[in-house]
Amino acid sequence: MPAAPPESRVPSSESRGRQHIILLHGLWMRGFALSMLHHRLMEAGFRVHRFDYLSVAASEQRILDRLHERIAGLADEADTVHLVGHSLGGLLALRVCGEDEPLPPGRVVCLGSPLRGSAAARGLARWGRGGELLLGHNRQLLEQGFERWDGAREVGMIAGRMPVGLGAVLGHLQGEHDGTVAVAETRLPGLADHCVVESSHTSLLFSPEVARRVACFLRDGRFPAGSAAGTPVDFR
Repeated sequence: MPAAPPESRVPSSESRGRQHIILLHGLWMRGFALSMLHHRLMEAGFRVHRFDYLSVAASEQRILDRLHERIAGLADEADTVHLVGHSLGGLLALRVCGEDEPLPPGRVVCLGSPLRGSAAARGLARWGRGGELLLGHNRQLLEQGFERWDGAREVGMIAGRMPVGLGAVLGHLQGEHDGTVAVAETRLPGLADHCVVESSHTSLLFSPEVARRVACFLRDGRFPAGSAAGTPVDFR
């Protein structure tokens, strides 16, 4: 009997148990917001952990130090440690993976993260001291993002285009957006894959379709065939 094609093979329970995921929430959120996504990825066979942090009060370096420690702490029991970050969480995931410190292998999925900088964050900052306080210590990362991704890990992006949220008012978002982040702000050069779904910024965390695509990318390095994306892309 011929061997099953790679896409139809189901990993053994042992191999699936060695694939861990760390979930990172976004600005003004806490770890409980990730509960539904956590549950769905566990059902997909992954070991899942939530990384809770103070998105406004904690300094970026403090968050990165704790995150690095959390990833490294799983090295003995995990073959891979993937990162899945929503909004600011995706920016922090790329930041920690871009450091020189060694980490276990794995992939990254960003959910609605403004990897090229957030117009909504820049609009909020224009409110003056009050806006700056709301953005906290991660203001610069949110406003500026990255120029491109050159790290070793494959990174996939799932962006939303359901325009429900206050971000459009704050940042005058152009083109398709999820109510907080423009699709164009998610298109970072160097991504392995990118797709767009019918979701608002917050509902990315509750969508079963998003969870399915996350699991697919973490296993295969690509989103499912037929998703609204190209093959490897290099946005310019």
